[in-house]
Amino acid sequence: MSETELRQAIVRQGALLYERRLAHGTAGNLSVRLEDGAILVTPTNSSLGFLEPERISKVSPEGAHIAGDPPSKEAFFHLAVYAARPTARAIVHLHSTHSVAISCLCHADPSNVLPPLTAYHVMKVGRLPLVSYFRPGDRRLAAAVGEAARDHHAMLLANHGPIIAGASLEAAVQIMEELEETAKLFFLIGDRPASPLSCEAVEELAAAFPS
Repeated sequence: MSETELRQAIVRQGALLYERRLAHGTAGNLSVRLEDGAILVTPTNSSLGFLEPERISKVSPEGAHIAGDPPSKEAFFHLAVYAARPTARAIVHLHSTHSVAISCLCHADPSNVLPPLTAYHVMKVGRLPLVSYFRPGDRRLAAAVGEAARDHHAMLLANHGPIIAGASLEAAVQIMEELEETAKLFFLIGDRPASPLSCEAVEELAAAFPS
């Protein structure tokens, strides 16, 4: 896709996420990686529901602002994910309600904070690590996110929200939707006895649908 088409895709997917109430206010950001390593990223203090293609920020691989409005203050951790995952072409970061709620809980195993309730969660999201809390804009978050991204295309920032990397923006949005639906299921089930997929079932899915 051309840069113009990618800008339009960001506007389209941002509006979809906003309409589905996965994005609110000016929270969250989207990005795509261009062939030269630069990224297009949503501007700071922008609503994903009301983006304009020509105002989307363009940032160099080193983090320099090239074009468009000033970039999201979280563009630095998008760059960290791309550096750690050469195959990633797009990133979705949201503050979606149920996923953020998961990020606020205490977890016995921070390496995987949602049980494998459905095959589709295992296939699309996989293991979901919790990255330690850093205040918004803290550059130390880049190192923590980059480390997690080496082995995971989805992660949760503690007390903050999810980061999803995908082979395309549409793919990343679809993974994000699956994560949010699984988080909803987790809270709907609550303390009731549940039957997550067995280790054998998870291994079978991993073999049949490698990420």
